[in-house]
Amino acid sequence: MSKKSKEKFEVIDGETIDACLDRIKAAGYFPVRRTEEPIFAERIENGKVHYEPVNRKIIFEAKLIE
Repeated sequence: MSKKSKEKFEVIDGETIDACLDRIKAAGYFPVRRTEEPIFAERIENGKVHYEPVNRKIIFEAKLIE
């Protein structure tokens, strides 16, 4: 079975970006794009809902090394 030409890799909790990049390289891919998505927490204050950023999710898009 052949590998996909594009793959997405997410930085896991407790993992550094360098460790994720090493994991991408070990899988036979190279990163071409980095995206960050904020993670919000809902907080109710005085009957109004507020959303606060509490974390972020980093995702690398990678292409297969040929």
